[in-house]
Amino acid sequence: MISTISARRLLAGSALPTLASLALASLAAPAFAQVPAATTTPTPPAPSEATGPNSPAAVDAATGVQQTGTQGDEIVVTGSLLRRTSTETPSPVTVLTADSLVKSGITNINDAIRSVSADGAGSISTGFQGGFSAGGAAVSLRGLGVSSTLVLIDGLRSTNFPLNDDGHNAYTDLNSIPFSAVERVEVLKDGASSTYGADAIGGVVNIIMKKNFQGVAGTVEGGISQHGDAARQRANLTLGYGDYDATGWNFYVNGEYQHDGRVAVKDRGFPFNTTDLSSIGGNDGNTADSSLSTPTINAVVRRTTQSDLNDPFTGGTAAVGTYTSLNLSGCGRTYTVTGAAGGVGCAHDNTYDYSQIQPKQERYSATGRLSIRLNDNIEGYITGTFSHNEVDIKAIPVGIRQRQPYGAAPQTASNNPGVVLPVYVCGAGVNCATAADRRLNPNNPYAAAFAGDPANGAARIYYLFGDIPTGTHRINEVIRGAAGLKGSFGDDWNWRVDAVGAKDNLTINAFGVINIAGLKQAINTGAYNFINPYTNSDAVRQQIAPNLSVDSHTSMASLDASISKDLFELPGGMAQLVVGGQIRREVEENNSLNPVLANYANTAAAFGKHTVSAGYFELGVPVLQSLGVDISGRYDHYSEGFSHFSPKIGAKWNPIKEIALRGTFSKGFRAPTFAESNPRSSFPGFVTYSPPCSFVLAHGGTGTTTSCSTTNPYALPFSVGGGFAGNPDLKPEKSTSFTAGVVAQPVRWLSLTADYYNVKKTNVIVAGPDAGKARAAYFSQTTEAAARAAVAAIPGYSVSAVDAIDPLFPNALPRVLVINGPYVNAGYFKTQGLDFSATANIPLGDGVRFTSRADVTYILKYNVNFGDGIVRKYVGTLGPYELSSGAGTPRVRGNWMNSLDVGKFSIAATTYYVSRIKSVGADEYDADPATGKIDLSCANNLYSTGNTDNFCYIKKFIYADLHASYEVNDKFTFYVDVGNFTNEKAPIAPASYSGINYLPTWHYAGVIGRTFRAGASFKF
Repeated sequence: MISTISARRLLAGSALPTLASLALASLAAPAFAQVPAATTTPTPPAPSEATGPNSPAAVDAATGVQQTGTQGDEIVVTGSLLRRTSTETPSPVTVLTADSLVKSGITNINDAIRSVSADGAGSISTGFQGGFSAGGAAVSLRGLGVSSTLVLIDGLRSTNFPLNDDGHNAYTDLNSIPFSAVERVEVLKDGASSTYGADAIGGVVNIIMKKNFQGVAGTVEGGISQHGDAARQRANLTLGYGDYDATGWNFYVNGEYQHDGRVAVKDRGFPFNTTDLSSIGGNDGNTADSSLSTPTINAVVRRTTQSDLNDPFTGGTAAVGTYTSLNLSGCGRTYTVTGAAGGVGCAHDNTYDYSQIQPKQERYSATGRLSIRLNDNIEGYITGTFSHNEVDIKAIPVGIRQRQPYGAAPQTASNNPGVVLPVYVCGAGVNCATAADRRLNPNNPYAAAFAGDPANGAARIYYLFGDIPTGTHRINEVIRGAAGLKGSFGDDWNWRVDAVGAKDNLTINAFGVINIAGLKQAINTGAYNFINPYTNSDAVRQQIAPNLSVDSHTSMASLDASISKDLFELPGGMAQLVVGGQIRREVEENNSLNPVLANYANTAAAFGKHTVSAGYFELGVPVLQSLGVDISGRYDHYSEGFSHFSPKIGAKWNPIKEIALRGTFSKGFRAPTFAESNPRSSFPGFVTYSPPCSFVLAHGGTGTTTSCSTTNPYALPFSVGGGFAGNPDLKPEKSTSFTAGVVAQPVRWLSLTADYYNVKKTNVIVAGPDAGKARAAYFSQTTEAAARAAVAAIPGYSVSAVDAIDPLFPNALPRVLVINGPYVNAGYFKTQGLDFSATANIPLGDGVRFTSRADVTYILKYNVNFGDGIVRKYVGTLGPYELSSGAGTPRVRGNWMNSLDVGKFSIAATTYYVSRIKSVGADEYDADPATGKIDLSCANNLYSTGNTDNFCYIKKFIYADLHASYEVNDKFTFYVDVGNFTNEKAPIAPASYSGINYLPTWHYAGVIGRTFRAGASFKF
């Protein structure tokens, strides 16, 4: 079950039940992540077998909550280095036990950790396939970013995922951690830089693996959605031998496998399968069914000029005449556009035909561990894990891009790179302007008419390469090993030494990426058949879009040692001191798919290596039986040249036995990642941008400068890029945080908790903090030259790429494609909130128990200042829109679980709630110069329509999961899970850029729909 281990028995030896708290589901993909509905009691491991800085604790038989050590056994709790006989600490810590997670339907670490309510904006799910870090999964505690949340395994670090989220945020991939070998997960919802290091500003996730196992145990499971897709097959097996208590050793091996099937958008209903929302008053974002200049798998051309007959990338500045479709045979539905620039086209819905909701994923792992007692005072262990994770992502076919490739010279009106089909084709390397054997281009319908005037007979082409599969196949393999010794000497000296090493190898195989040289040659020679592309040979397709493969890796090696001693007796007990040190080496090599700018792939890359050394201490002072104080500190030094000391103090007070008060104050820091600080690193990021009405009107739209609409695809929302390079002058981010909470148990069967948190992060490292201002400056002008100058007036910013001109309005301002900006330390993040929980645990008779739990997170504040003095308020909005999946910051999330256990049968229902979200984002707008405030009214809705109120709010979302299990005997248990059993539909979110009209982080269950899974577990 999920519980708050700091909410413990308020008096030692009290018979009162423990205080439990369920974490809210973050509702991130996949849909089956749910709060455990019923409790099983895992067998408590022997405390003497624990290694590393986190020893196991006993588990309360009634609730499954981690509890006080038995008969004086001492444990160590996440967030503290001190040995203690109680799990009470000043910081709130949430525990998720493996048995209850499995029983509730959670089948991987990603879903387990991301179900915790503290997970916020910036969280990464596997279902987010369009990001630079697609294939990985991460948690963002308190919404402070994945690079501010530290993930540990048995209290020790692992290596980061080679790809950085948003091109610069480093994190440990949760998909790489085996699930069936996990005993429990402890989530510290408080700053912990003083104990664990720089990247623990938001909190710590500590994954505790099984320390020993005897016998044979396993699980088999299968499931599917009501639509016949989203299939899941899962199996695991654990074999162990050796009675540690009797013989002093134990060895076990564990293996697991999971396969998740693909879900295509075409297999879901409206509005999650199209971008055409015109039927409900929205925009027709699917211009491929009505706009001849929107590329589809049916090629469309329009006559234009070609300034260099040997270079199809020198199309003229303005096309003329009507559009011509090269092949309409077999078209399901045609449409006609009237007028001089009209024509007949084949209707398509590229989103419906090619996009997917859930990628196909397959993962397997193997884990082994040997625990050994060397003598009465020394214990040791060695453990290793290999994990393999494959994610197969399909995408809309790549198109002939009407703009310069990466790295090309900035585009101007006189240097317009419209891709054209020439009048003549000839052999490779031959001058088509003069070659005697040149021939008319069979793909160009204007060739014959302009045989004598080839410079004016080129055909500008709009086309998607539908015969070339597009997407990526990502293979991530992590090898991790750890070994350690712990022991004692004298009466009260305890020591430990732990060594860990890990390497993450990532291979990205990309398909459908256009090679610039190959495309030019195929067009010039006529090798590629644009009229009937499915007749093209594989060799020609590989010439245009060769399969690309790139290998990247990270590695980490660390040595950690500490020693502790009881100091002196106080009224509350013995004061303790722990001192220790750590040294670790970290390396990243994230290679670009496009290192020499030879194709249309992105240029994201990151490189770096450093050594980090640290010293730390913790002092526990039990002032009174009712009052304890913890003081800790850590000094970290990075080989890049910066150092920092992080202190923390916490206290816990029991004024009366029914109430406990707790609180902490700490300071921390986050070091710049290699992607942020190394000049070799680079990152092109993209966001969906809605151009202002002035631009829309200039390109044929209707309305006013404040309310407008258009059917011209050139003036609809589009992707704008930002180019960034590592900045070696960056300083570390710094944080100040404090928490205050109360735990109450007024009667035996009821417990209540309330915690307040307040975190402020300064010197925040951001990519292009004035990107919104730069975009606004560009579109405030009417000519490209003036627009470039307006952007250049903002320090550090420049325009590096501009789109081809609008063929319908060639004299209007062209769209900007990429604006370069710097990584800088700018301003601050500040977040405040409240966590509430209530638990009723009521025995109704012999073998019958009813449990009801409610848990709510209420965010009071999530504000950002980028150093310009303007406070951007994100709570209850889609902001911060440019952070990861752009899923926003709902003000309230909560759940209510009710379970009934009757003998060997258990049934539970858990209802989830996410409050409504306003479709505005403060990071997307400029402040009013007069007031310094940002307009967050519906007029600034990120999804622009004629009626801004229609899509201004993303409605609240409520759904429920059902779980039932039956224990046949002590060896076999059968279970059934029905996800989203009420089949609630996700609220429509047209402004989302991470999902088709929905937010995957919060509403994924409402798109997948009702799911069914059944399985059996066994143990001998």
